[in-house]
Amino acid sequence: MAITCFIRYEIDPFKKEAFEQYARDWGQAIPRCGADLIGYFTPHEGSATTAYGVYTVESLAAYEAYRVRLAADPLGRENYEFARRERFILREDRIFLKLASAPHGKRLEP
Repeated sequence: MAITCFIRYEIDPFKKEAFEQYARDWGQAIPRCGADLIGYFTPHEGSATTAYGVYTVESLAAYEAYRVRLAADPLGRENYEFARRERFILREDRIFLKLASAPHGKRLEP
């Protein structure tokens, strides 16, 4: 059963554009390294400091192999360094969840 990684970021609200560049770069590197990227999400309404990254892997073992590939990927290494240098991420938390509501049914119309 696949697991989904939800990354919650606390970002500097004055460096949102830097985070968006970081997200676009992960949009290239993450799929190339073996995870199914659902997407990165930045503030639009409400909190100006909360962002998310969401991707799926087949298992925790697959996650470990993916992380090794990502660390060796040139864009992956560059993106890690970009985040360190620019300091737009203030905090980062990861949680791995499994889908509990599947299979989904069709919505009934009133």
